[in-house]
Amino acid sequence: MKSIISFELYKIFRRPRTYIAFGAIAALIIVIQFGLKIDGKSYSDFLMKDINDTLTVDGNVLNGYLICYILLQLLLVHVPLLVALIAADMLSGEANLGTLRLLFSTPFTRTQWVLGKFIAASIYTIVLLIWLAFLALFVSMWVFGTDDLFLMKSNYVVLIEKNDVLWRYVGAFVFASFSLLTVTSLGFLMSSIANNSIGPIVGTMSAIVFFTILSTLNIPLFSIIKPYLFTTHMNNWKEFFDIQVNDNNEAITGSILNVAKIKTSLMVLSAHIVLFVSAAVLITKKKDILS
Repeated sequence: MKSIISFELYKIFRRPRTYIAFGAIAALIIVIQFGLKIDGKSYSDFLMKDINDTLTVDGNVLNGYLICYILLQLLLVHVPLLVALIAADMLSGEANLGTLRLLFSTPFTRTQWVLGKFIAASIYTIVLLIWLAFLALFVSMWVFGTDDLFLMKSNYVVLIEKNDVLWRYVGAFVFASFSLLTVTSLGFLMSSIANNSIGPIVGTMSAIVFFTILSTLNIPLFSIIKPYLFTTHMNNWKEFFDIQVNDNNEAITGSILNVAKIKTSLMVLSAHIVLFVSAAVLITKKKDILS
């Protein structure tokens, strides 16, 4: 299995298109960071305009922690599409080139090849997420400094002390890895069905868009299935930044408001990963390789 994973990682990282996602993420983050560095005061004034008359916030509101939160809101919606470029090509690309039969004629079983390819695609996904975390969090901390994290929610304000923030980002990125691995497994399932690369990539992206729309629509008919859609849970990394308060409405350091919601989301995402990968294994085992 290790030899399969090593072989697949070599193939992934030798392709020029693999680095499109890394370059796109770096370009977007740098542009946003540059814009906020040059004209951050205007953004900060816009952020605070509704509460300046009722609340005074000391310190640097536009610090590295807030910049990272802004970047995650913007990018984690689109990163799954970049992940699909690789994951949805793992099996279908081999079928398109006519090398799938050659792989399956080796001493390794089809199940070993499928799992090895999925693990390799998952490693690529995690590396991409680490790259995102480095640029969005650590570079932002270096450029903008650190201070308390001030967040504007829909109908309330969250203020988290700076010594209580970093571990929340660790949790948020771990959660995001489950979200992206779900997309990886979906792309992998699509890849096991088709014999060309374009179909699975487009199919994965279309499925993400379709289920995201269903997850956001407030229609009673869809409310029954929304809790079971993986897209409903993908953005729940934000729950790490909602904290509990005591009877005096003071924030409780180290607390999370809705731990149960995070656990439920992780279970749903994990179930989807297992389901998609298992389906890919079954389809590949029964698949007739004609070319």
